[in-house]
Amino acid sequence: MKSTAEQLLAGIQGLAPEITARGAEIEAARRMPLDLVETLRSIGVFRMFAPRSHGGLELDFPSGLEVITALGRADGSVGWAAMIGSAGGVFAASLPRETYERVYRNGPDVIFAGSIQPAGTADATRGGWKVTGRWPFGSGCQHADWMAGFCVMTEGGKPLTDVDGRPLIRGVFLPASEWHIEDTWYATGLKGTGSHHIALKDVVVPEAYFFDFENGRPCLPGPLYQSVPPLLPLLHGAICVGMAEGALDDLLALAEAGRHQFRAAVPLRESEIFQFELGRIAADLGAARASLEVQAASHWRHALAGTLKGDALSAQGTQTGIWIATTCVRVADACFSLAGGSAVYESSPLQRRLRDLHTAAQHAIVQQRHYVAAGKAALMQFRGRFEEPPRLAAE
Repeated sequence: MKSTAEQLLAGIQGLAPEITARGAEIEAARRMPLDLVETLRSIGVFRMFAPRSHGGLELDFPSGLEVITALGRADGSVGWAAMIGSAGGVFAASLPRETYERVYRNGPDVIFAGSIQPAGTADATRGGWKVTGRWPFGSGCQHADWMAGFCVMTEGGKPLTDVDGRPLIRGVFLPASEWHIEDTWYATGLKGTGSHHIALKDVVVPEAYFFDFENGRPCLPGPLYQSVPPLLPLLHGAICVGMAEGALDDLLALAEAGRHQFRAAVPLRESEIFQFELGRIAADLGAARASLEVQAASHWRHALAGTLKGDALSAQGTQTGIWIATTCVRVADACFSLAGGSAVYESSPLQRRLRDLHTAAQHAIVQQRHYVAAGKAALMQFRGRFEEPPRLAAE
């Protein structure tokens, strides 16, 4: 008997040819078509991280990443929007329980959107906080049920601070109907994600709709909801692996179709140069997938043990996510180059894969500047190896 994750993957694999065939349509619309949203909803994509207590699938994290990878392989924009729409269920567990119950009162197939940039302010006022802001990259906002944005918390217009003296940041969750969507998503890649700006202006929001992203306590039991920050880079890694696998699929299909490039002695598939480069690309892609699987398994072991916390683990996950994104960009670049002149046309799926992966790698979560944290952690570990162990008191 197939597991829940296997059944979900089988449903996606059956749908994948249709998703891939609609790539140009999805880009032109700059959003996922509503009929496709409802199809994904019906097979359980948006309930995969919802708790079983509320009718969700509550997949283990590695299995959820497999689903995201499979969707990204079919189409980058669809995979990205589905990733955001489903992973918001993990964020929502940081809400107070009474609000969480409102989120899921109509069933487990809730679709989320939002932005982790602290692009808003929440000023203390009677009845809660007055929220104003304009958040970029609200992927999937046009078909979302609930949306979130991060705010700098203020009182009398002055920023509040946390225990470390940093600006106090909190997320705010509200029904999608409360938000204004600005038509701003004219982008290089991931064009079909509908990642428009979302905005609020002077909206008074009760305290119960805010959550602490980094240090809040989840309102649910279970390892999936224990700590969100370490999981985010691997979600991005999963979608990047899927898109890179799709690029390799596209290149292989081109070669198997008998492509014979101008002035080449033999068809593409018979060229030893092509075969050499193909082998190298496949090795890079295999390493990216293996890295994702190993890190996801490690994070999940920590989650099961209740230890998925701390800067070291977050740095480790971020380091892995950055490396995967960078490697997958290199895979897409190589596939595009090997395809030759035919890849430059809008009719070629390879130019879309190229643009989608470069856009995904620009996301703040996986930008290469964050290697700094991993470098600092490596230095601390090295120094620790040479520190003298504490001496026992003399008897």
